[in-house]
Amino acid sequence: MSFGFAVGASAADPAIGFVDVEYSDATGIGAEKGVMRRDPSDVIKIDDLYYVWYSKGKISPGYDATVWYATSPDGHQWTEKGMALDKGEPGTWEGASVFTPNIMIAEGRYWLFYTGTSKEFGKGFIPDSKIGIAVADSPDGPWQRLSSNPAITNSDDPAHFDSHLIDDACLIVRDGKYWLYYKGRQQGKGPGQTKMGVAIAQKPEGPYVKYQGNPVIQGNHEVAVWPQGTGVAAMIGTTGPKEITRSILYAEDGLNFTKTHSVQNVPTAAGTYRPEAFTDSDKGEQPDWGVHIGKRKGFLPFIERFNLTTSAVGKRDH
Repeated sequence: MSFGFAVGASAADPAIGFVDVEYSDATGIGAEKGVMRRDPSDVIKIDDLYYVWYSKGKISPGYDATVWYATSPDGHQWTEKGMALDKGEPGTWEGASVFTPNIMIAEGRYWLFYTGTSKEFGKGFIPDSKIGIAVADSPDGPWQRLSSNPAITNSDDPAHFDSHLIDDACLIVRDGKYWLYYKGRQQGKGPGQTKMGVAIAQKPEGPYVKYQGNPVIQGNHEVAVWPQGTGVAAMIGTTGPKEITRSILYAEDGLNFTKTHSVQNVPTAAGTYRPEAFTDSDKGEQPDWGVHIGKRKGFLPFIERFNLTTSAVGKRDH
């Protein structure tokens, strides 16, 4: 199936471009009765295969899941390879679920970032979540959790934007450092008030130090960023102030974002194919494609492919 959507620039702001989105099946990890697949990682390519990681379980949310992965020769036909990461030991910060994975390649190794929660999903469930790291010498594993986990935890200051929970790591290499963008929610706030922050490390294993000026984006319930030219771009979903939702933002410094494009039918929890994400090359471009959470009546969430086409160029597009 394929759907194309676009929203144009207004006459009052000709600098804002627009992006077309088309959706198609990700065969092999798509809609399947009784199976949930969601929250896909960014896509990497190793030799002749694309790799993606995702949450898998039997309920719609990711709060009772394990991390699985799949490979593909073309980004359309996928083969599920198996579980990459199981739940942690009962009673630990990751004992109830591991979900929302992402991947980074650094120092010749593969670094799997993931979210964990200690609370069992059920009536009155209030999520707590933190971000951990596992490392392997191959994208097929085996994965070894770092003893320093969790790598990033929610703030102990109730006034901070991430004092309730953190989730959804998305990594780039920038200026020789490792930039981890994530979403956070403040105590007493709801999902619609989720915001984005960044933490930076000198080494892939951390320690990751939160930027003192967080949050860097005043909204977004899912995190999709990529290096674009000498800066950083972010795709914003349907959550947050209306002036930034359904859009692409850009920050030359990776911190102070402004809107460059509108995206009407924006992907949900997108994972993009970003070949320059870890090269620190200043040659990154807007991704052409990726995968996201598909929805279809009668099915739990599944993985679906999308393609992006820039139909007009914003002033900060490289």
